[in-house]
Amino acid sequence: MGKHLFKSSPEKQQPHNQSLAESAVDECMNRINTVITKWTSSSSSSTSSDEFLFSTNSRREAEEFALAVKHLQSTMHRLVSVNPSSEKLIFAQNLMQSAMKLLESEFYRVLKANREYLDPESVSVRSYKSSRFSTSTSTSVSDSEDETTYEENSEEHRFSGGDTDAMDDLKMIADCMISTGYAKECVRVYKTVRKSIVDETLHNLSVERFTLHQIQKMDWEVLESKIKSWLRAVKLSVRSLFFGERILADHVFSSNVNIVESCFTDITQEGALNLFVFPEFAGKIKKLTPEKMFRYLDMYEALANLFVEIESIFYFDSGAPVRSQVINSLARLGDAVRLMMNDFESAIQKETSKTPIIGGGVHPLTRYVMNYLSFLADYNESIAAIFENWQLVVPSPLPDSLDEAHPQDLYSSPVSVRIAWVILLTLCKIDGKAQPYKDVALSYLFLANNLQYVVVKVRSANLKLLLGEDWIVRHEAKVKQYAEKFEKLAWGKVMTSLPENPTTEKISPEEVKDLFGRFNDEFETSYRKQTSWVIPDPKLRDQIKISVSQKLMMVYNEFYEVNRVGLVRETFNESIVRYTPEDLGNYLSDLYFGTKGSGSVSAKGSGSGSGTGSSSMGKFWGH
Repeated sequence: MGKHLFKSSPEKQQPHNQSLAESAVDECMNRINTVITKWTSSSSSSTSSDEFLFSTNSRREAEEFALAVKHLQSTMHRLVSVNPSSEKLIFAQNLMQSAMKLLESEFYRVLKANREYLDPESVSVRSYKSSRFSTSTSTSVSDSEDETTYEENSEEHRFSGGDTDAMDDLKMIADCMISTGYAKECVRVYKTVRKSIVDETLHNLSVERFTLHQIQKMDWEVLESKIKSWLRAVKLSVRSLFFGERILADHVFSSNVNIVESCFTDITQEGALNLFVFPEFAGKIKKLTPEKMFRYLDMYEALANLFVEIESIFYFDSGAPVRSQVINSLARLGDAVRLMMNDFESAIQKETSKTPIIGGGVHPLTRYVMNYLSFLADYNESIAAIFENWQLVVPSPLPDSLDEAHPQDLYSSPVSVRIAWVILLTLCKIDGKAQPYKDVALSYLFLANNLQYVVVKVRSANLKLLLGEDWIVRHEAKVKQYAEKFEKLAWGKVMTSLPENPTTEKISPEEVKDLFGRFNDEFETSYRKQTSWVIPDPKLRDQIKISVSQKLMMVYNEFYEVNRVGLVRETFNESIVRYTPEDLGNYLSDLYFGTKGSGSVSAKGSGSGSGTGSSSMGKFWGH
């Protein structure tokens, strides 16, 4: 634009009786023409930010210019009503177009030049701290280390008033252009600039556009890395990117809610749909084995936790596709989790390995199932929603040996029912795996070890909240029963090899020798047999050792004290009195730590045990 494009109309076109309306138009035109000439002249091409109309040093002039443009618009309407054929209207309209070009240019420049202060994360952090969201949503911004870092970095971009001034400048320009009928031009610039920023931000967050076919062809390692990237991106996108764009659009176009909706939707919807469709596609892949469940629960939990915020950000009617996509993705993730849970239960039922565990330790099936359930219980809220109204179908009656009430009779929560049922399935399997042990005492030790492992896992994890204290108390009592049966079978012959009341019974020296000999034989046989047996849980190990020691010592101490002196006086017979009570205590203290390999599958059966080769859990056992 030239320096003097817009001059007042010639003197001969201004009669003495010029109307007040024409005078007002003329006055506005002169003020506006002066500003346009100043800020579009070739001498104003300096790169300094102070050489622009909307800058710190010229902000008052910019405000006066915007007011003059609005005033020109109103005076033109007055002039049309008084003298619709006035030539001044043509000059005024041309001048108005030039003013709009200047404002449009400044609008674009402010958007681009202040990008770092208008980045969504800066806007959103500022808004969280200063708006009504500060008491409710701001705490969730720093839920993770990534988000905290993101917020801290955003604060570094802020400087004294710059970001607020930029937003206010954009609002001033937008208000002026919209009120004078140039909303289309203003909106076009805004959408172009802001959409490019949104698209670039999503790209930097590693949000990629995939088809269902592409995701279905991915190896799990690749897909899992995409899920991890998505989990980080979705939180930052919702709480910083999309929220920031809403705040910015609300502020800049506060004079017209329809424009806010149009701008925000056109800028964010494509990226949002691409972001939120990913979990739905991931939920449709084939071969969703149980070990993949936790990544899907991560996605479900992330979406569920963000859903209220997504609804509040995309609350416009035009945001319905985004809200629907989130709902569809949650539903699909729920379907996938239920499918994997069914497969998990089925894998437990199909596990048919028969090789006994060396030393009667904890079976890998028990470890795998309980570790799995412990992780699952950490997603309590998510699985509560996913398992709601999901009825448990019992495939077969329970073994009589378990004497266990059905979970559906004990709990009202679908999650508690499901967890209790899976543990029950596992205990049924463990009960069957105790049968191959040739030594009945060892089979009871095996049962005690495995049930103790289950009880400890339940007590130490969120499983306790799902199953309750009553469940723990009942199963601790069962552990005690197994332990008592083990003690009786493993040490019964040793304890019954001596008389119950050695001080009251008259026993001949020969009988004493025989009793000591029988005790020695029984003790050595039991001890030798149990040196490879293991009790992995320290608490259970101490309880059993203390119980055995007390019962054994109670029998042996008295018999030893009453009879050893007579034997030694009669003849030197250390081979008969082989153990002092202290010796027995020392021997017992060394038991149940097992030998190398105890508590794991024996060498012979350490590969894929019978039936485990096809089990989806096989390769995870022992982890």
